[in-house]
Amino acid sequence: MNNSMTGKKVLVVGAARSGVSTLSVLKHLGAQVVLNDIKTKEQLGDLYEALSNDADELILGTHPDDMSSYDLVVLSPGVPTDLPFIEKAREQAVEIIGELELAYQNCKGSFLGITGTNGKTTTTSLVGEIFETAKRKHFVVGNIGLPAISKTLDADEETVMVTELSSFQLESIKHFRPRVATILNLTPDHLNRHKTMAAYTDAKCRIFENQAESDILLLNYDNEATRLLKDRVSSKVVFFSRKESLDEGVFVDNGMIVVKMDDVRTEIGAVSDIFIPGPHNLENVLAATGLAFFSDIAPDVIMAAIKAFKGVEHRVEYVDVIQGITFFNDSKGTNPDASIQAVRAMNKPTILIAGGMDKGSDFNEFIESFGPEIEALVLLGETKDLIEKTALDHGFTNIYKVSTMVEAVEKSFELASENYNVLLSPACASWDMYESYEVRGREFKALVRAHK
Repeated sequence: MNNSMTGKKVLVVGAARSGVSTLSVLKHLGAQVVLNDIKTKEQLGDLYEALSNDADELILGTHPDDMSSYDLVVLSPGVPTDLPFIEKAREQAVEIIGELELAYQNCKGSFLGITGTNGKTTTTSLVGEIFETAKRKHFVVGNIGLPAISKTLDADEETVMVTELSSFQLESIKHFRPRVATILNLTPDHLNRHKTMAAYTDAKCRIFENQAESDILLLNYDNEATRLLKDRVSSKVVFFSRKESLDEGVFVDNGMIVVKMDDVRTEIGAVSDIFIPGPHNLENVLAATGLAFFSDIAPDVIMAAIKAFKGVEHRVEYVDVIQGITFFNDSKGTNPDASIQAVRAMNKPTILIAGGMDKGSDFNEFIESFGPEIEALVLLGETKDLIEKTALDHGFTNIYKVSTMVEAVEKSFELASENYNVLLSPACASWDMYESYEVRGREFKALVRAHK
């Protein structure tokens, strides 16, 4: 699909990474582009000059009043779809799409889609490694940090866009159709934006709304919320499971990763050869295996990439051993369920650093997941009082509250002994104290390594 943009007046909302790439592609396609961002010229800093050179017009520090002159509005992923000026555009029948949809409409390649509450980045990265090992043309794009639009014009008919998809990106699609896709799991997240779990689930389910019968959707059999989606899907549903031997699907049998389809059983390789720790990562590996297998990549190539894969930064990432203490950075644990998975991966006495921006999450299950391994809780950020109260309600009392990551790391060294773990897994977003979870994780690692 390729849309002619010549002469169209397009409003791009959001000057972050995807907005900048969107602006560049639209100008290449011949559009007249107005870029809008709530940040002022001063707040944009060095970015302002580049934007002012590329855009036909900049509207900064506010939103446009008159939407009638636009042919198209393109939203960056972080922009809520219910803002008043966007509602006004909708009422005036102006087409509104997201950066992902624009990328899809102008891309010659095919898309492979990965969504879910947790595990997206690990799964997407592993699939990218499998495609790399297979020497298949591909780009790893989307919520993983590289906007799909930035690689759209570089893709040809043989290119596969391995795409990590957030609920925010899926909210604003129109024709987007991944030929192979997965929903890894569904647990409460981003309820400050979506309001209800049903609305959040509906946003995630848009990943398969344009799929045809010949397309494939991989669903996690072990997660009830995803298992129950089967009846909403018109494409071919394939389950994956780390707990059950399935009649058909991707599963574990006698310690082996197996794909069974149409009574044909294919052994991929041994679970014991997976480097990344924890049961949640086994689920991610099974999903990645299915995505690759149904993209016609050979089993031996899939397993070679799985064996070599060492995980991703900020996701139960091994940092170092200092004074006999092992440090793990799980800054990408931005909701309780993600941090539950990290907690379950710990197999030694552990000091847990948690807390951050309040997204309206409930921390009961997070605290209930603590086994005897969790020795102490070091809390910081907006949610530290709420997590403390929840922990105390569950009888967990070894709690220390701090104001900064510097204090959190110092307290962890004080509390831990030789053969302990220290795990940063906040169960919260970072934006109360940091620009991103990456910045939070890198500060943690730097503070830890300063003790060497």
